[in-house]
Amino acid sequence: MPGQQTQTVSLFIQCLVDVMYPEVGVAMLKIFRKLGIPVDCPTNQTCCGQPAYNSGYRQQARTAARKFIEIFEHKEVIVCPSGSCVTTVRHHYPDLLSDEPDWHRRAETVSGKTFELTQYLVDVLGIDDLGARYSGKLTYHDSCHALRALGLQEQPRRLISNVTGAELVEMNDSDRCCGFGGSFAIKYPDISTAMAKDKVDNIIATGANAVVGVDISCLMNIQGLLNRKKSPVKILHIAELLAG
Repeated sequence: MPGQQTQTVSLFIQCLVDVMYPEVGVAMLKIFRKLGIPVDCPTNQTCCGQPAYNSGYRQQARTAARKFIEIFEHKEVIVCPSGSCVTTVRHHYPDLLSDEPDWHRRAETVSGKTFELTQYLVDVLGIDDLGARYSGKLTYHDSCHALRALGLQEQPRRLISNVTGAELVEMNDSDRCCGFGGSFAIKYPDISTAMAKDKVDNIIATGANAVVGVDISCLMNIQGLLNRKKSPVKILHIAELLAG
Protein backbone atom coordinates (compact mmCIF):
# COMPACT_ATOMS: atom_id res chain seq x y z
CA MET A 1 0.00 0.00 0.00
CA PRO A 2 1.14 3.62 -0.55
CA GLY A 3 3.43 4.94 2.14
CA GLN A 4 3.76 1.58 3.88
CA GLN A 5 6.43 1.78 6.56
CA THR A 6 7.94 -0.20 9.39
CA GLN A 7 7.77 2.38 12.18
CA THR A 8 5.97 1.01 15.23
CA VAL A 9 2.71 2.84 15.91
CA SER A 10 2.06 3.46 19.60
CA LEU A 11 -1.64 3.70 20.36
CA PHE A 12 -2.72 6.63 22.53
CA ILE A 13 -6.21 5.62 23.68
CA GLN A 14 -8.61 8.34 24.74
CA CYS A 15 -10.15 7.93 28.22
CA LEU A 16 -13.70 7.61 26.91
CA VAL A 17 -12.59 4.91 24.50
CA ASP A 18 -10.75 3.04 27.22
CA VAL A 19 -13.64 3.15 29.68
CA MET A 20 -16.78 3.15 27.53
CA TYR A 21 -15.98 2.33 23.89
CA PRO A 22 -13.08 -0.17 23.90
CA GLU A 23 -14.23 -1.49 20.52
CA VAL A 24 -12.77 1.66 18.95
CA GLY A 25 -9.32 0.79 20.29
CA VAL A 26 -9.71 -2.77 19.05
CA ALA A 27 -10.68 -1.44 15.62
CA MET A 28 -7.51 0.67 15.48
CA LEU A 29 -5.44 -2.39 16.27
CA LYS A 30 -7.17 -4.31 13.46
CA ILE A 31 -6.47 -1.49 10.99
CA PHE A 32 -2.74 -1.42 11.64
CA ARG A 33 -2.49 -5.19 11.65
CA LYS A 34 -4.27 -5.22 8.29
CA LEU A 35 -1.66 -2.77 7.02
CA GLY A 36 1.18 -4.88 8.40
CA ILE A 37 2.34 -2.08 10.70
CA PRO A 38 3.79 -3.00 14.13
CA VAL A 39 1.72 -1.70 17.03
CA ASP A 40 2.23 -1.25 20.74
CA CYS A 41 0.00 0.23 23.42
CA PRO A 42 1.66 1.46 26.62
CA THR A 43 -0.43 0.18 29.52
CA ASN A 44 0.76 2.91 31.87
CA GLN A 45 -0.70 5.73 29.78
CA THR A 46 -3.17 8.05 31.48
CA CYS A 47 -5.45 10.96 30.56
CA CYS A 48 -3.77 13.60 28.40
CA GLY A 49 -5.03 16.30 30.76
CA GLN A 50 -7.53 17.88 28.40
CA PRO A 51 -10.42 18.04 30.94
CA ALA A 52 -8.20 19.86 33.44
CA TYR A 53 -6.81 22.20 30.76
CA ASN A 54 -10.26 23.09 29.41
CA SER A 55 -11.52 23.78 32.94
CA GLY A 56 -8.66 26.14 33.74
CA TYR A 57 -6.65 23.82 35.99
CA ARG A 58 -3.33 24.44 34.31
CA GLN A 59 -1.13 22.96 37.05
CA GLN A 60 -3.01 19.67 36.98
CA ALA A 61 -2.87 19.71 33.17
CA ARG A 62 0.90 20.25 33.34
CA THR A 63 1.23 17.20 35.58
CA ALA A 64 -0.70 15.09 33.07
CA ALA A 65 1.36 16.50 30.20
CA ARG A 66 4.66 15.57 31.85
CA LYS A 67 3.39 12.05 32.50
CA PHE A 68 2.31 11.67 28.88
CA ILE A 69 5.66 12.93 27.61
CA GLU A 70 7.59 10.54 29.85
CA ILE A 71 5.58 7.60 28.50
CA PHE A 72 5.57 8.48 24.81
CA GLU A 73 8.66 10.60 24.07
CA HIS A 74 10.77 7.65 22.96
CA LYS A 75 8.07 6.14 20.75
CA GLU A 76 8.44 6.36 16.99
CA VAL A 77 4.94 7.60 16.18
CA ILE A 78 1.81 8.08 18.29
CA VAL A 79 -1.71 7.65 16.87
CA CYS A 80 -4.98 8.41 18.66
CA PRO A 81 -8.69 7.99 17.75
CA SER A 82 -9.54 11.45 19.09
CA GLY A 83 -9.01 14.81 17.42
CA SER A 84 -9.54 16.68 20.69
CA CYS A 85 -6.90 14.71 22.58
CA VAL A 86 -4.41 15.07 19.73
CA THR A 87 -5.08 18.82 19.74
CA THR A 88 -4.16 18.92 23.43
CA VAL A 89 -0.84 17.18 22.81
CA ARG A 90 0.07 19.01 19.61
CA HIS A 91 -1.02 22.54 20.48
CA HIS A 92 -1.45 22.87 24.24
CA TYR A 93 1.49 20.90 25.67
CA PRO A 94 4.15 23.27 24.29
CA ASP A 95 2.18 26.21 25.67
CA LEU A 96 1.62 24.59 29.07
CA LEU A 97 5.34 23.90 29.45
CA SER A 98 6.68 27.03 27.74
CA ASP A 99 8.36 28.32 30.92
CA GLU A 100 10.41 25.13 31.40
CA PRO A 101 12.94 24.89 28.54
CA ASP A 102 13.70 21.17 28.85
CA TRP A 103 10.06 20.13 29.19
CA HIS A 104 9.08 22.52 26.39
CA ARG A 105 11.62 20.89 24.07
CA ARG A 106 10.35 17.44 25.00
CA ALA A 107 6.75 18.60 24.47
CA GLU A 108 7.60 19.87 20.99
CA THR A 109 9.21 16.52 20.14
CA VAL A 110 6.17 14.54 21.24
CA SER A 111 3.69 16.91 19.59
CA GLY A 112 5.48 16.54 16.26
CA LYS A 113 4.90 12.78 16.13
CA THR A 114 1.36 12.59 17.50
CA PHE A 115 -1.45 12.14 14.98
CA GLU A 116 -5.19 11.55 14.81
CA LEU A 117 -6.01 8.27 13.03
CA THR A 118 -7.34 9.62 9.71
CA GLN A 119 -4.62 12.26 9.64
CA TYR A 120 -1.98 9.58 9.96
CA LEU A 121 -3.53 7.25 7.39
CA VAL A 122 -4.11 9.87 4.69
CA ASP A 123 -1.48 12.55 5.27
CA VAL A 124 1.42 10.42 6.48
CA LEU A 125 0.90 6.98 4.95
CA GLY A 126 -0.91 8.19 1.83
CA ILE A 127 -3.68 5.59 2.31
CA ASP A 128 -7.33 6.40 1.65
CA ASP A 129 -8.71 2.91 0.90
CA LEU A 130 -8.47 0.11 3.44
CA GLY A 131 -10.75 -2.30 1.62
CA ALA A 132 -13.54 -1.76 4.16
CA ARG A 133 -17.19 -2.56 3.45
CA TYR A 134 -20.47 -1.12 4.71
CA SER A 135 -23.97 -1.45 3.31
CA GLY A 136 -26.00 1.74 3.65
CA LYS A 137 -25.94 5.52 3.88
CA LEU A 138 -23.48 7.35 6.11
CA THR A 139 -23.22 10.98 7.12
CA TYR A 140 -20.19 12.65 8.70
CA HIS A 141 -19.98 14.98 11.69
CA ASP A 142 -17.06 17.45 11.75
CA SER A 143 -15.93 17.69 15.38
CA CYS A 144 -14.65 21.09 16.45
CA HIS A 145 -11.08 20.25 17.46
CA ALA A 146 -10.46 17.88 14.55
CA LEU A 147 -11.70 20.42 12.01
CA ARG A 148 -10.52 23.73 13.43
CA ALA A 149 -7.32 22.76 15.23
CA LEU A 150 -6.08 19.87 13.07
CA GLY A 151 -7.61 20.80 9.70
CA LEU A 152 -9.29 17.41 9.31
CA GLN A 153 -12.06 17.73 6.75
CA GLU A 154 -11.16 15.92 3.55
CA GLN A 155 -9.18 13.08 5.16
CA PRO A 156 -12.11 11.28 6.84
CA ARG A 157 -14.35 11.91 3.86
CA ARG A 158 -11.83 10.36 1.47
CA LEU A 159 -11.66 7.27 3.65
CA ILE A 160 -15.46 7.01 3.96
CA SER A 161 -15.95 7.52 0.21
CA ASN A 162 -13.72 4.52 -0.51
CA VAL A 163 -15.69 2.14 1.72
CA THR A 164 -17.34 -0.36 -0.61
CA GLY A 165 -21.13 -0.26 -0.41
CA ALA A 166 -21.29 2.95 1.60
CA GLU A 167 -22.98 6.12 0.36
CA LEU A 168 -21.77 9.34 1.98
CA VAL A 169 -24.60 11.87 2.39
CA GLU A 170 -23.59 15.28 3.68
CA MET A 171 -25.76 16.81 6.40
CA ASN A 172 -26.55 20.51 6.68
CA ASP A 173 -24.09 22.38 8.91
CA SER A 174 -21.84 19.36 9.38
CA ASP A 175 -19.24 21.66 10.95
CA ARG A 176 -21.60 23.02 13.61
CA CYS A 177 -20.74 22.02 17.20
CA CYS A 178 -22.73 19.11 18.63
CA GLY A 179 -22.97 20.88 21.97
CA PHE A 180 -20.70 18.59 23.97
CA GLY A 181 -17.63 20.73 24.53
CA GLY A 182 -16.51 18.68 27.54
CA SER A 183 -17.43 20.57 30.70
CA PHE A 184 -19.57 22.96 28.61
CA ALA A 185 -22.32 20.32 28.46
CA ILE A 186 -22.27 20.12 32.27
CA LYS A 187 -22.13 23.85 32.95
CA TYR A 188 -24.70 24.84 30.31
CA PRO A 189 -26.94 21.79 29.79
CA ASP A 190 -29.85 23.69 28.22
CA ILE A 191 -27.64 25.34 25.60
CA SER A 192 -25.81 22.08 24.97
CA THR A 193 -29.06 20.18 24.48
CA ALA A 194 -30.38 22.81 22.06
CA MET A 195 -27.19 22.56 19.99
CA ALA A 196 -27.34 18.78 20.03
CA LYS A 197 -30.98 18.87 18.92
CA ASP A 198 -30.09 20.91 15.82
CA LYS A 199 -27.24 18.52 15.03
CA VAL A 200 -29.39 15.42 15.44
CA ASP A 201 -32.22 16.89 13.35
CA ASN A 202 -29.73 17.47 10.53
CA ILE A 203 -28.40 13.92 10.88
CA ILE A 204 -31.86 12.36 10.73
CA ALA A 205 -32.81 14.51 7.71
CA THR A 206 -30.08 12.85 5.63
CA GLY A 207 -31.74 9.46 5.85
CA ALA A 208 -28.42 7.95 6.90
CA ASN A 209 -28.15 4.65 8.71
CA ALA A 210 -25.27 5.92 10.81
CA VAL A 211 -23.35 9.08 11.66
CA VAL A 212 -19.56 8.76 11.49
CA GLY A 213 -17.05 10.83 13.45
CA VAL A 214 -13.45 10.88 14.59
CA ASP A 215 -14.21 11.90 18.19
CA ILE A 216 -16.14 9.49 20.38
CA SER A 217 -16.98 12.34 22.77
CA CYS A 218 -19.08 14.04 20.09
CA LEU A 219 -20.61 10.74 18.98
CA MET A 220 -21.49 9.88 22.58
CA ASN A 221 -23.31 13.19 22.96
CA ILE A 222 -25.12 12.71 19.66
CA GLN A 223 -26.06 9.15 20.63
CA GLY A 224 -27.76 10.40 23.78
CA LEU A 225 -30.21 12.58 21.87
CA LEU A 226 -30.71 10.00 19.12
CA ASN A 227 -31.72 7.54 21.81
CA ARG A 228 -34.13 10.01 23.39
CA LYS A 229 -35.71 10.59 19.99
CA LYS A 230 -35.90 6.81 19.52
CA SER A 231 -34.09 7.25 16.21
CA PRO A 232 -32.71 4.13 14.49
CA VAL A 233 -29.61 6.07 13.38
CA LYS A 234 -26.44 4.61 14.88
CA ILE A 235 -23.14 6.23 15.80
CA LEU A 236 -19.97 4.84 14.25
CA HIS A 237 -16.43 5.87 15.02
CA ILE A 238 -14.43 5.94 11.79
CA ALA A 239 -12.00 3.34 13.15
CA GLU A 240 -14.86 0.85 13.45
CA LEU A 241 -15.97 1.63 9.90
CA LEU A 242 -12.51 1.23 8.43
CA ALA A 243 -11.81 -1.99 10.31
CA GLY A 244 -14.91 -3.63 8.80
